Amino acid sequence: MLNGNKIIVVMPAYNAAQTLAKTVAEIPRDIVDEILLVDDASSDATVELARELDLTVFRHERNFGYGRNQKTCYREAMKHDADIVVMVHPDYQYSPNLIVPMAGMIAYGEYDAVMGSRILGKGALEGGMPFYKYVANRFLTLAQNILINQKLSEYHTGFRAFRREVLENLPLEENSDDFVFDNEMIAQTVYFGYRVGEISCPTRYFEEASSINFRRSVKYGFGVLGTSLKFRLHRWKLLKTRLFRERGQRLLPNYYREIEHE
Repeated sequence: MLNGNKIIVVMPAYNAAQTLAKTVAEIPRDIVDEILLVDDASSDATVELARELDLTVFRHERNFGYGRNQKTCYREAMKHDADIVVMVHPDYQYSPNLIVPMAGMIAYGEYDAVMGSRILGKGALEGGMPFYKYVANRFLTLAQNILINQKLSEYHTGFRAFRREVLENLPLEENSDDFVFDNEMIAQTVYFGYRVGEISCPTRYFEEASSINFRRSVKYGFGVLGTSLKFRLHRWKLLKTRLFRERGQRLLPNYYREIEHE
């Protein structure tokens, strides 16, 4: 609990057995009330290890993609009565030590959503971010700030915290099941008028950390630009898109099951 708010950490996982324990060890359990892990049909021991770590585990029947994994994460966090939901990747790329300040910025009423930015301050390249990804990050962020009329340092972090109200009202089921889900979600958060804050987060790139390849990065980049263009055209009433047309989730039938603790 933090200022009376129930805090739940959600972890979208796929083949995260090598880094899961290290990540969970740094989560402040005195503040975090529950940790939910959604496994996207991993082929390694992610589920078994998550059970040993006493996490609440859900498993997709097959690999549906990163975006749909998050849809399950947020759906289940709402069912577990979360007031604040913090998404932490189990690959140890982001520091769980920042959960408290991120959640605090929401718990004390300053923001509705908080992003852990790898770009604020220095250190992205020193932390191992590939140069082409750094350049693409800066270009895409500039284009998005212009199209969405914001001033965020980056839109591509996977470390985020949300107030319950945001998750209840965004049309998340309209979003992609792929990696561009992250970007669509930020665009929706801004479109519906929620306050978005940022906190500096150290960059960690290493062999065991998950990362998409160059081809998928290019696909993601075009998806990001497409999302921002849809945002601008929809606001100008030149295009109607379900991403911004209505508020409130229309939940799909369950395609996963909870893994019982032994």
